[in-house]
Amino acid sequence: MLARFTAVALTLALAMPAMAADQVEKAPPTGAYKKVSELVKIPDFLPGLGQLYVDPKTLPAGPFLAYDREGRLVSTVYMLPIEDLSNKDKRFDDLAAPGGKVDHVDVYFNAGHPGVEKPHAHVVLWHVPKADEQRVAAK
Repeated sequence: MLARFTAVALTLALAMPAMAADQVEKAPPTGAYKKVSELVKIPDFLPGLGQLYVDPKTLPAGPFLAYDREGRLVSTVYMLPIEDLSNKDKRFDDLAAPGGKVDHVDVYFNAGHPGVEKPHAHVVLWHVPKADEQRVAAK
């Protein structure tokens, strides 16, 4: 009986780090993430992206977590400065997808905006099918 109790306790102890991981599926995410519209002067909801959250320590690249109007995660966005992308000594390795499974990826240029003023590339890791991108479209 003691051996069984010890095995269960050990299993739970090893599972604790996984249970302590940030929750990102619904807004607001847990952990160090902050609402971007509270960090810089941008709208709370950006058509095409949604409502963004970021850990300020990861700026400017991110990851930014993007949510639809119901608070459901739709994508993870990286904003990679063009000057860094053109620097042969700069790398962006092991970019995480905190939202899990990635359905498809979009990459496009952005000339800059509050929070990431320099020209950069948006790398959007969509966690929803292409048809569901409309959840962050303008309304």
